[in-house]
Amino acid sequence: MASVYRPTEAIRLLKPTLRLAYSRSQHHPQPISKAGFSTSHPAQATHTSSSSSPSSSSSSSSSTPNPGASTPRKHITVVNDDGRVRWSQLSVGEKAARTTQQSFNFAIVGVGVALTGAVSYLLYTEVFSPSSKTSHFNRTVTRIRASPRITSLLGPGPQISAHGEPSWSRWARNRNIASSSETDRWGTEHLHLKFYVEGPLNQGVVHVHMTRKPSQSEFEYNTLAVDVKGHSRIYLENREDEGLGKRGGPKIFGARWW
Repeated sequence: MASVYRPTEAIRLLKPTLRLAYSRSQHHPQPISKAGFSTSHPAQATHTSSSSSPSSSSSSSSSTPNPGASTPRKHITVVNDDGRVRWSQLSVGEKAARTTQQSFNFAIVGVGVALTGAVSYLLYTEVFSPSSKTSHFNRTVTRIRASPRITSLLGPGPQISAHGEPSWSRWARNRNIASSSETDRWGTEHLHLKFYVEGPLNQGVVHVHMTRKPSQSEFEYNTLAVDVKGHSRIYLENREDEGLGKRGGPKIFGARWW
């Protein structure tokens, strides 16, 4: 008679065997074989990456330029030279071009410096210097505006204007002042000025004669006279009456000694 399979009784009979196997595995673990982790796919992947690396390196080397390789440069001329190329890398013709360009630049700078110095010198000697013609003109106009005799004929001092030689042009209101200078045999410098004054009442002509001896540092008035229309000449300075002539010294026994 066939026996009937009963799972419960089979599991009860196998429990001691399973417990014994489990306890042995805990006390004596089985070494894991290295061959269990080796497959054919990693080797194939490694081979593939190694085989593809030369092509990738060649493509990257072909796409990236070599920094050490020399690139062609433009020919240096007088016009396009910007100084970036070193002197040792220039040819003979390029060195001549750079020398020409730098010489021209230095010449331009030198001309600019010379012109600046000349303009500064002219401005100082003609305008800002105490002995300039403009300074003497301004001081003389100030004295004329402060003179009661002149203001009584021309008008109030602030309303008196002074200008140079008359001109037909309306744009030439500030005209040049007529002047002349000379040095006599005794070394005395003579400065002559002539300009015009105009007020609300009348007009006049100013005559100035200034002298400076070798021992003097500044000019001094020898003659300062104003001619007003319809009136006699007015002298604000007249050293001629004191015995000083145009030659810079008084007469002693009929002769001038300085």
